[in-house]
Amino acid sequence: MTIGALKNGDQFQIIGVTLSRETGKRLTDMGFTSGTRGYVVRSALLGDPLQVKILDYDISIRKSEALGVEVELVSEKPESGSKEGE
Repeated sequence: MTIGALKNGDQFQIIGVTLSRETGKRLTDMGFTSGTRGYVVRSALLGDPLQVKILDYDISIRKSEALGVEVELVSEKPESGSKEGE
């Protein structure tokens, strides 16, 4: 499953980035590494871009980039008061 397949509010744990070249490297540098948790805040009308909360910051990610980040679903709604990225 990829971030691009998730719905608003879904929590995830990253398995790995499958993108190559500069885009994959930049995502990895920003914290999209194995074991990191986050959640989908919202998506634009047509699903591109997505707003993702990871490591206590928000990032907008293109759908094409989101499809290159393998994740596992942790839960469907973030728990109030929980900290992502731990």
